[in-house]
Parts: sequence; C-alpha cells; structure tokens
Amino acid sequence: MKVDATRKNLAWPHEPFYVSENVKRHWSRHVQQGAGLEAEWNAKFAEYENKYEDEAAELKLIITGELPARWDKALPKPLSTNLNALVKVLPGFLGGSASLASSNMNLLKMYGNFQKDTPEECNLKFGVREHRMGAICNDITHHSPGLIPYCATFFVFTDYIKAAIKMFALSQAGVIYVMTHDSISIGENGPTHQPIEHLASFHAMPNVFMLSLADGNETAGAYKVANLNRNTPSIIVLFQQKLPQLPGTSINGVEKGGYIISDNSSGNNPDIVLIRTGFELEIAIKVANKLKKSGKAIRVVSLISWELFDNQSDAYKESVLPSSVSARLSIEAGSTFGWEKIVGSKGKAIGIDRFGASAPAGRLYKEFGLTPEAVVAAAKELC
Repeated sequence: MKVDATRKNLAWPHEPFYVSENVKRHWSRHVQQGAGLEAEWNAKFAEYENKYEDEAAELKLIITGELPARWDKALPKPLSTNLNALVKVLPGFLGGSASLASSNMNLLKMYGNFQKDTPEECNLKFGVREHRMGAICNDITHHSPGLIPYCATFFVFTDYIKAAIKMFALSQAGVIYVMTHDSISIGENGPTHQPIEHLASFHAMPNVFMLSLADGNETAGAYKVANLNRNTPSIIVLFQQKLPQLPGTSINGVEKGGYIISDNSSGNNPDIVLIRTGFELEIAIKVANKLKKSGKAIRVVSLISWELFDNQSDAYKESVLPSSVSARLSIEAGSTFGWEKIVGSKGKAIGIDRFGASAPAGRLYKEFGLTPEAVVAAAKELC
C-alpha cells in the first residue's frame, strides 16, 4: 500500500494519528494564553452589553446564527417586499445583485451601499460578475453563522455562477439566490435569455433547494425555508411579470415542497392530478375549473421543490400524489427532463424540450402548448 510505503520511506514507525510529546508541549503552551484572551474578550463584551443592550443582542444573533423570535411573522405576501421585510428583523441579512437590482427588485431600500467607509450598510454592489458574486456570498456565510447573504440575477445567468453554487452545496453554505425572469415569459429577449433547462440542471445537483413560486404566499414561504435551512443553498425562482394571489396557496405548504391547492375528489382518489411549478399554477387552476364542469374529480398540486417534497414522509407524499392515480399531468414552462419520476409512465409532462423564441410571452405560451385549452385537451387524453 502507498501509505505503508510512505511511512517506511519516512522512517515513521508510529501508529496512525500519533502526536509526539514535543509537539504536544509546543502547542499546549497556547492553551493558557488563549484562555486568557477569551476571558478578556468576554469581559469587554459584558461591558459593551451593559452599555448597548440592543446592539449586543443583535451581535449575539450574528455570532450564534440564532434567528430572532417570530422573525417569520414579518414576511409579507407581495413578491417584491420580502427582502425589505427580512432586513428589518434579521440583523445579519445583506446582499445585492449583478448590476440588476432594478430588474430583480432586490434593493434594500432602507440601506445604502456597503463600502469601505460605510460598513453599516447592507446593499452589496457586485458588478456584472456572477461567479465572483457567488464566491463572495459563500465567504460571508462561512464568516459568521448569523450573516445571511443573498445574491440576485436573471435565472438564465446561473450558467455563470453554477460552479460557485456547487461549492455552496458541497460546503453546506446557506446562501439565498434570488433568480428572476424565469422561462419563456421573458418574451422578446429570446432564447439566449430564456432558461429552459436550468430548473432540471439544479434538480440534479445535490444539497440544493430549487423553489419555483407562483405568488406572494409561496414566495414568503420560500424565504422562510431558506432562512431555516442554513446548511443548504436555496434558489428562489421568480418571474418577470406581476402574478396574482391565487386561491389555496400557502406559506406553510412551501415547507413540504408540494401540497394540494384544490381538490373535489373523495377518498384520495381523483380522476387526474394536475401538477405545476411557478407561474403555471394559474393555468392549472383554470384547467381544473374547466374539467370539473364536465364532472371530473380534479386535484391541483403545487410542487414547488422536488427536494423538499422528497424529504417528506411516505405517508405525506401518498396523501398528495396517491400511487393509485396514474393519470398525472405536469405543467412547466421548461424542460420535461426528470418529470417522469413524478408523473410516471402513464402520465404526461407538458413543457418545452427545445430552446425558446423571441415573441411576446402570450404568443410563446400559445405556440408551446402552455394554454388552458391545450392542457385541457391533454388531460382529457389521460382521464
């Protein structure tokens, strides 16, 4: 063996993990010195705490990573205000974008830009350097448990940051990615800016939460998940257009990864299960309403995160996607790659298995068969 040969070559006959006495003496001399320095620091902090109680409490949270009590109650429903709500209640919350703050809507409005002379500010200006943005956020996360960085860009530009995201996943760094402008809904910018394959690629990456949201309730739930899971990076995927608040959505349902939006069946036995992620939930609801009028029992499931859903108990997963129901139809404006594990061999995945095109979003959804009428036709073939 190479290890044995190396030990023999170095004339090192000792057992594994052997530490000689002279090495022990050399390093143990620092123990007493370190204890003294720690005691000195604790005394200074106690003095600081007596003078500045509120500031000391915030610093403790940053050092320990503990979240303030009832912090999640500050999460609002409107999509664009979650970050500004969080920075008010989380002392270590900070971040920025790759020069797309106005488009990503991620500017922390009550703060200025973090600079050498303004270290108290919370907006980070990364410039158009996605990979460096990710690397910086990784370092921030590992500096102190209570520092919670986020970084934002268009979802398609994760191509430039993917290596950094992989490092976060490997090192268990809970960075929050705010990725906007998903799918073909970006319209005239064309296929170079339409992330068709990106959801599927991140589903394949271990230790990453992909969260594709439909409205304000689900977005608030996604930020809750991201802040509670500090050992896993979270990618929060949002859309360009304004989305309505939809009936049946739930902040707490997001923690399960998938949950039932509506269901007129009985005995956990619907005629068909419509499964969606993101913007397509509105389409699924319209389809369900049309099919119900023809006497069908329809269940609509919001499958926000495959990874979170996979972590649930078998009983919960069965209650949402019963194994006895083979008629399953997924709707996602992206690659259908991987959906076969959700819809099964007798179900159908509606998506886009080619690059997008340059046209208004409404026309693209029609061309790619992502309209209520097209989905109703596909559903009728299954049930």
